[in-house]
Amino acid sequence: MGFTKINGKMVEARVVPGQRLFSQRGAMLAYTGDVRFTPNITGGQGGVLSMIGRRVANEDTPLMTVEGRGSVLFGHGGHHVHVIDLTGDTLYVEADRLLAFEGSLQQSTMFLGSQGGVMGIVRGQVTGQGLFTTRLDGHGAVAVMAHGGVFELPITPGQPVHVDPQAYVAHRGQVQNRLSSALGWREMIGRGSGEAFQLELSGHGAVYVQASEEKL
Repeated sequence: MGFTKINGKMVEARVVPGQRLFSQRGAMLAYTGDVRFTPNITGGQGGVLSMIGRRVANEDTPLMTVEGRGSVLFGHGGHHVHVIDLTGDTLYVEADRLLAFEGSLQQSTMFLGSQGGVMGIVRGQVTGQGLFTTRLDGHGAVAVMAHGGVFELPITPGQPVHVDPQAYVAHRGQVQNRLSSALGWREMIGRGSGEAFQLELSGHGAVYVQASEEKL
């Protein structure tokens, strides 16, 4: 199926029998044909753990399962929409930036602390970003949201990329993330932007960065 970009803030998806999509609740703008939207309390294909992860990340609304035959226009809050096509690799997306994805992808929820240790927790508490990131594996398309557009930065071995945590949207590939502080603990009080924290991504892959630090 995939997603067709209509403009910078809207994508179209074709829905066919036997295949399904998952979307953030409230993401449907319009549709044609015989299309059904059903709340998915188990969080897509991630099961109960995925649902728990989304709720801890303050996402009380479930994903919507989209099935039937027709076409659907997706967008949310006037945010910029960027489409990422996966060809057997892995994508990590900030849960609140995930707009819609194809049901062919396997979904799970990763606790950021599993890669970032204690600093992963600090990232969530101080920067305002979620503690949980949605992981998508396999072949299929993903539509993500951002402020002011998205830029893809390559990550190559020996050349890590440093990103303001609030500008981070997603990353793909064999990538490790580590949050480091650029200031002392006393100086960090009340600061949540890249001046106090830097998210370091190393390995092989790419990171998607939004043009604004504004939180969705």
